[in-house]
Amino acid sequence: MKVIKYDIKEIKSTELQFPYLLKQINDCPKILYVVGNVELLRRNSVAIVGSRDCTNYGVKIAEKLSYNLAKQNIIIVSGLARGIDTFAHIGCLKAGGKTIAVMANGLDTIYPTENRNLAKKIVLSGGAIISEYPAGVKPIAENFPRRNRIISGLSQGTVIVEAKEKSGALITANFALEQGRRLFAVPRKYFFKRI
Repeated sequence: MKVIKYDIKEIKSTELQFPYLLKQINDCPKILYVVGNVELLRRNSVAIVGSRDCTNYGVKIAEKLSYNLAKQNIIIVSGLARGIDTFAHIGCLKAGGKTIAVMANGLDTIYPTENRNLAKKIVLSGGAIISEYPAGVKPIAENFPRRNRIISGLSQGTVIVEAKEKSGALITANFALEQGRRLFAVPRKYFFKRI
């Protein structure tokens, strides 16, 4: 389903507009495809990612963290996935901030489809949607773990909210550690009841 009607820009890793932090990672993408505000890619940012199957507590935490960081003029980076990613983007937008959504497919398609309106709001509010994949590439399973190195690679730090073992969020956490970036975690609410 074609849903973005904006110009898709190409930024090569050799160009000045390419994000400096991303150039420093292993397996740096050679090209980024961008819809929206290219300038955000070189600003201070924090990634917020987590469980697709999140609790109400996780939703509140993701939104509040994102909101408060955005109020400090920090760019929020996430993956536009269901759950925590969605609410990280929403919290940022509620604060009037700018957010970057990193996709695992070409930018001619928004996945998941229920986030089409959110994707449009991100771009219209001065944010950006980016991918290393050209238009026409579908959201296939093996692209998602690779996408996560870009989420952490763009960011000074990564916050994990409610991640299960063997989750995409923990893959992002591992990339953040490999990249020498700061890593933070918010455990599920029931964890505190057990202590």
